[in-house]
Amino acid sequence: PKKKPAPAPKEEPTPAPAAEEPLAPEHPPAAEQPTAPTDKPAADPTAEGTPAPEEGPPAPPAEPQAPAPEPEPEKPKAEPPSSPLSLAVEELSENSITLTWKAPEQTGRAGLDGYVVEICKDGSTDWTTVNEEPFLSTRYTIQDLSSGDKIQVRVKAVSASGASVPATLEQPVLIREILQLPKIRMPRQLRQTYVRHVGDAVNVMIPFQGKPQPEVIWTKGDQPLDTSRINIRNTDRDTIFYIRNAQRSDSGKYDLTVRINGAEAKATLDIRVIEPPGPPENLKLVDVWGFNVALEWTPPADNGNSDIKGYVVQKSDKKSGKWFTALEHCTRTSCTISDLIIGNTYSFRVFAENACGLSEKAAVASGVANIKKTKTTYQPEKIPQRDMMEPPKFTQPLTDRTTTRGYSTHLFCCVRGFPQPKIIWMKNQMEIREDPKYIAMIEQGVCSLEIRKPSPFDGGIYTCKAVNPLGEASVDCKLDVK
Repeated sequence: PKKKPAPAPKEEPTPAPAAEEPLAPEHPPAAEQPTAPTDKPAADPTAEGTPAPEEGPPAPPAEPQAPAPEPEPEKPKAEPPSSPLSLAVEELSENSITLTWKAPEQTGRAGLDGYVVEICKDGSTDWTTVNEEPFLSTRYTIQDLSSGDKIQVRVKAVSASGASVPATLEQPVLIREILQLPKIRMPRQLRQTYVRHVGDAVNVMIPFQGKPQPEVIWTKGDQPLDTSRINIRNTDRDTIFYIRNAQRSDSGKYDLTVRINGAEAKATLDIRVIEPPGPPENLKLVDVWGFNVALEWTPPADNGNSDIKGYVVQKSDKKSGKWFTALEHCTRTSCTISDLIIGNTYSFRVFAENACGLSEKAAVASGVANIKKTKTTYQPEKIPQRDMMEPPKFTQPLTDRTTTRGYSTHLFCCVRGFPQPKIIWMKNQMEIREDPKYIAMIEQGVCSLEIRKPSPFDGGIYTCKAVNPLGEASVDCKLDVK
């Protein structure tokens, strides 16, 4: 029967080409469905291809069957999505697994509804769904697992068209905690002395790492900490050291130990609590001369738990009674105060300064300084008379120049003499008088002649002559105009 229908289409176009032409495109869709259950009725018209020329008139009733193939394009079902990519274990603990993967390359027309994670024990085929509903995240943590079990894990992509082929881990996963040696990650600002003021809060967080959860031990001088003043809070990743109201007694070195099964890591936290220093001691007024005063003192007995950075010296005039700073950041224990007003009486005081600031109190000198007016007689200095008369002399001569036609040029020379000499400019031994082409100037002994837009006619020998009552001098140069 398969061979007979082959010649049938050849005979059909000859007897009834007009009637068969609209049926020609309808036959291929019937032939494209060999697997459909309606193949048998489709085969009958092909077997009856020989009497087709005799059934020319009934061909029109076959046309109402044309709408039947119209729903056929809806029959192909949408394809399910492809498998998720790069399935891997991100983190593993004694009772959980964290998985990561990438989205599938093909999600289908319906789009992706989410992912389904399934597990089963190694050696078994009983797969259990972990999540009740699909989710769109590409990261998932499976909780409540039994330590020591080996499990297989796979992930499916789900859409309205169905589920994808699962992506499965190549090897079963052993549920156990990965051991990690303890290590303290001390922040950079805590690697040096941590300075706070009295009354401030000390709040320090120090991260560390290690698995399983390590034991955290704080000590100060090999002794446990005073829990009434210091609060310690530990997590599996960091420890927090907290003092609500710091005092100077809290200063010192605190040792941190992180220990796991005999392995341990140590770090030291150096805390210094400071406050303003006490006042300097033994301030003395050593000497008074002219409008100057010399002072001396000794460092304070209490430096406030911080090195003394310097001293601030202040003065007070008894007429006004106000204090003014005379010297700042004095690093020595002595100083000299100058520029005092003659006839006034001054008092002095000194503050000590450290990293926390100035001392609350100051050391005040017991005595006062009276700046007395001394009688002096002014004797003017005798200055010998000097003859300043000098004939003209050129200190810088003229130099030969070459210039371009139409570009202004300058000639320069320097002369000295007293009284100030008169300057005469000459060209080819002819004096240059009031000519707008030439501008002559002299300033501070520098003589200049400007030649405006020279032409070849302006070339020649130029002479500068200086004359005063004591004599005269001259210099000359050659100017070429091209």
